[in-house]
Amino acid sequence: MTVRAQDHRHGRPPSRPGVSPCTPETCVRPPVTAAGPVRRAARLLGCALALAAALTLSPMLRRRPGPLRGRLARGAMGLIVRALGITVRVPDGVPVLAGHGTLLVSNHISWADPLIMAAVTPARQLAKREIGRWPLVRSLAAAHRTLFIDKDRPAALPAAITAVAGALRDGDAVLAYPEGTTWCGRAMGAFHPALFQAAVEAGATVRPVALRYREGGAPSTRAAWIGEDSLPASLLRVVATRHLVAEVTFLPPVRPELTGRPREDRAALAALTESRVRDALGPA
Repeated sequence: MTVRAQDHRHGRPPSRPGVSPCTPETCVRPPVTAAGPVRRAARLLGCALALAAALTLSPMLRRRPGPLRGRLARGAMGLIVRALGITVRVPDGVPVLAGHGTLLVSNHISWADPLIMAAVTPARQLAKREIGRWPLVRSLAAAHRTLFIDKDRPAALPAAITAVAGALRDGDAVLAYPEGTTWCGRAMGAFHPALFQAAVEAGATVRPVALRYREGGAPSTRAAWIGEDSLPASLLRVVATRHLVAEVTFLPPVRPELTGRPREDRAALAALTESRVRDALGPA
């Protein structure tokens, strides 16, 4: 679920949810190696063709059995990601998630994050409800069994938690971005605890995921979608970057001792998960 930051400061994570200090002007660096105009045009064309193919396949995917649908859907997302010029690496492999009721929680950098995660994991993702009304997105979201949340209405949060808890009880893996906004990748925000309540209610495993972008082995901010940045501007930065790598690291499950007091338990889960992701990402 992506909400871009509007704050123009840089420093410690803000206390308010949905706000980060990242902006393109202060955070996004020039590419280590730039792609030429021909390569950029080829990537945009390839992305358009891959997206068209995925949209064409989406109605058929919804009628396929679960495992087959998952493999085909991941393959379609992988084509889009590769067309953009992003190489995806999963250093420790993808854990077995099917049938185990796992809440995956990741830091959030870019509009590309959900595409990358959909290419490597069968997890159902959370998205803002209004995104489900976009014609091009609605079909893809249905193929990936996306869960939609009305983030702008706090009164809708209990229903969202109930829906996520139900998916977890059914053995699904669900992916959430608990920062509530995107950060540039040089820093990350606090994990807000609300959605961790779904894992508490379902007795589900919570598994941290560390996501970072690299160029030539060094951290990269080229994929960031932050501040007043537009989607086309961020997309063009990505296709203009050579050797952009998205590294996805699945960390061991967190297993705090639960107290039976929901507020404390979800706060403990959020804090421990955030700490594990920060440790895995290390210094920028």
